[in-house]
Amino acid sequence: MASSLTKDSPSSGEKTFFGHPRGLATLFMTEMWERFSYYGMRALLPLYLIAPGGLDMNAGTATAIYSVYLSLVYLLAMPGGWFGDRVWGPRKTVAIAGGVIMLGHLTLALPSEGTFFAGLGLVAIGSGLLKSNISTMVGHLYDGPEDPRRDGGFTIFYMGINMGAFAAPLVIGTVGENVNWHLGFALAALGMGLGVVQFLIGTRHLNERSLVVPKPLSKDERAATLRKSMIWLGVAAVFYIGTVVTGVYTLNWLLVPITIAGLVIPVMVLTRIKRDKELSASEQSKMTGYIWFFVAAAIFWMIYDQGGSTLSIFAESSAENSVFGWAFPVSWYQSVNPVLIMALAPVFAAFWLALNRRGKEPSTIVKFSSGLVLVGASFFVFLMPLTIAGDGHKAAAMWLVAIYFIQTVAELTLSPVGLSVTTKMAPEKYASQMMGVWFLAVTAGDCTTGLLSLAGVGLNGTGVVALEATLAVAAGIAIFMYRGKVKQLMGEVR
Repeated sequence: MASSLTKDSPSSGEKTFFGHPRGLATLFMTEMWERFSYYGMRALLPLYLIAPGGLDMNAGTATAIYSVYLSLVYLLAMPGGWFGDRVWGPRKTVAIAGGVIMLGHLTLALPSEGTFFAGLGLVAIGSGLLKSNISTMVGHLYDGPEDPRRDGGFTIFYMGINMGAFAAPLVIGTVGENVNWHLGFALAALGMGLGVVQFLIGTRHLNERSLVVPKPLSKDERAATLRKSMIWLGVAAVFYIGTVVTGVYTLNWLLVPITIAGLVIPVMVLTRIKRDKELSASEQSKMTGYIWFFVAAAIFWMIYDQGGSTLSIFAESSAENSVFGWAFPVSWYQSVNPVLIMALAPVFAAFWLALNRRGKEPSTIVKFSSGLVLVGASFFVFLMPLTIAGDGHKAAAMWLVAIYFIQTVAELTLSPVGLSVTTKMAPEKYASQMMGVWFLAVTAGDCTTGLLSLAGVGLNGTGVVALEATLAVAAGIAIFMYRGKVKQLMGEVR
């Protein structure tokens, strides 16, 4: 598949992928198919959980499961990166991860509640393993950070993400909702299977560094890691077998510990880095400033990721899911964000560049605070369809499209800036780990949503939506008002 997307380089006769190393085609297609399977399953997940023909759960439980699942994917990105660095190397880790994800989707396709949750766990583990390592391999294709093609290569790679994310709800969502839920999950498995096959075929075009384990575990480290893992696995197995045998087990015994861990682990990681006495005064100051961004990002993702749960569940019950009389599946709403990303990302890039040339580009802090205010504004807009539905009417589909549009603009304002500031403010000692720390902000935000749902808070209520919107806007304004102090903590980073 990869070779069909390549073309000859006019200068050397060597085949390239739009002027980039041929291995980029392999990774582009792998990521596209993985995202196809992931976003397709994600679009079906909350709808299947609440459907009478699915698991027939209430909206609160469905939102909690969805949020916990998302948080796990991002939480497991850190150990996934660790496996690539210390155990298998990036290439082997990605190949194994693809197989685990495919197996997870096949397990989801089995008509059983027990296998369904096992499948979710497998997809989360596989996604965590793949997420960090495939990006690392993209970097391996270029001659260091100074290679002028590097940024363009990552841009093409991320287009693959959004292409897969756009197509998935249209294909998998339609089949899942209109034909059979489990056939939809099976299609996700097929998509990942295609990704794995073309990855294995195209590995010869990847850089040899992707086969190398950068910091392999010593024999003693491997034994100690295995021993600790087996102890924790044994403790968990004994605990959960005990709850089942005694008849006290409910789904909350699984969900609550994960949500609490998703909130505690980010705090522990940030505290450990902040208390490291080997950090210089400048690095300590930057970490203090970074905590502002981290907390704000957690609030952002708490609202943003409800686009696939709270908004989707609302659309299922209370929206007129049609345009000009043409009805469409609820899962199709999940294609709005990726298509807007593909359309607006080049516009934003050109806009920031034009402002930069005039010396008027907003600072990192201003962009970040704007993203927060915008995501809060999206939930203020959400109050309108909630009010319409509260009066007994169906809300127009364009209300939801407007919410997704505002959230996409917010994402383009905040997310790239967050990734950039994470790399710029990272202490040298933790340079390779800080991207995982950024993902923990997503974990914290999603776990907050999950905990609220488990506590019985109705996230589709006007009061809760207004409170979340106010919190995001207030956080954005606070960062803007204290921008002087935050700039001081950031040091030379801008």
